[in-house]
Amino acid sequence: MRLKMFYATNRRHQGTNRWKPDEYGTEFSSDGMENLRFGQVSLQADSNTINTHLKRKKANQSDAGDGEKLADYLAKCSRDACTIKAYREKINRSISDTHQPNAKFGSDSMFDDLRKAMLNQSDVLIYIHGFNVDWHQAVGAALALQLMLNRSAFNDGREILVVLFTWPSDGKALPFVSYKSDRTEAKGSGYAFGRGLLKLRDFLTELKTDYAKTDNPLCDQELHLLCHSMGSYVLQNTLARMRDFSNGKNLPRLFSHIFLCAPDVDDDVLDKDKAMSDLHELTRSITIYHNKGDLAMYVSDYSKGHPDRLGHEGAARPAQLHRKAHQVDCSLLVSGLVEHSYHLWGPVNSDIRYSIDGIAHEDSNTRQRLRHANFNNVWELV
Repeated sequence: MRLKMFYATNRRHQGTNRWKPDEYGTEFSSDGMENLRFGQVSLQADSNTINTHLKRKKANQSDAGDGEKLADYLAKCSRDACTIKAYREKINRSISDTHQPNAKFGSDSMFDDLRKAMLNQSDVLIYIHGFNVDWHQAVGAALALQLMLNRSAFNDGREILVVLFTWPSDGKALPFVSYKSDRTEAKGSGYAFGRGLLKLRDFLTELKTDYAKTDNPLCDQELHLLCHSMGSYVLQNTLARMRDFSNGKNLPRLFSHIFLCAPDVDDDVLDKDKAMSDLHELTRSITIYHNKGDLAMYVSDYSKGHPDRLGHEGAARPAQLHRKAHQVDCSLLVSGLVEHSYHLWGPVNSDIRYSIDGIAHEDSNTRQRLRHANFNNVWELV
């Protein structure tokens, strides 16, 4: 089985050809930390092995799917052999993008290919990974997420295309060293991702203008965003960059759903006047998944002296969350099985897919949720 995926990255390419690199490394792009390269990556994987992981159940889980094992397998396939093709660009780096009428941007080429895919009834979900993730692990996790979300039981005729944004995470199992390094790189990468979203905003604006003039078709599909672990900190810094370069007082609404999975940010970050208080402006819906037994949150809390994490026990003041935001406690369901990457595990992954498919939070016929007695936006997976 040949698997293919779109990507954007501010990692430095490895190899002599930047348009067909061997892989991407752990440093920022040679053109600067905010430089983004866009492209496609493909690899060969065994369909029987993939199906085995998609059908595997842990303990007494109701929904099959071991996306963690699948991600590990696909990362190995990527290391064995993957084909990377970056979209070619013709840009003068010393001049602002808006002052280059003859420039060729890789972002435009990829956005146009994504538009064609969406016209064929595909939603797009952008995925930002967390810390300690190298290029191949990022590819494996993103492809596993795509395969998990497209399990036949939840497809309903629509495909989900996952677009990977991968930043220069160290990919080393040294939590007391690489965590600090990754946090610094995540901040700079947030600025890079912000540039990418602003490019997307401009592309969508041009599409609407073109539609008004020519009646070229617009698709009815949707864009979504999923941030895992420190990927939420990338997003936190993305908002800061977008505020600096957005017209008007509000951020553009680009997404239908934003999922913060095991978010490694402060538990009050969504409160009024805090760093992500305006996240709701980017989207129609926000869902926060957290786990009290997440060991990665303890690394952040105790070894780095950070305040309590959003991914540990949820929002500090859930009653103050914007009406678009809901939080889901996964602790009972994932305890002892999947502590940190539970967005790739059957039951939680299915809950994410239900949101994409427009199934209401309170739909007890489909969702395995209990609502908190005192809060309309606080849920528990059971």
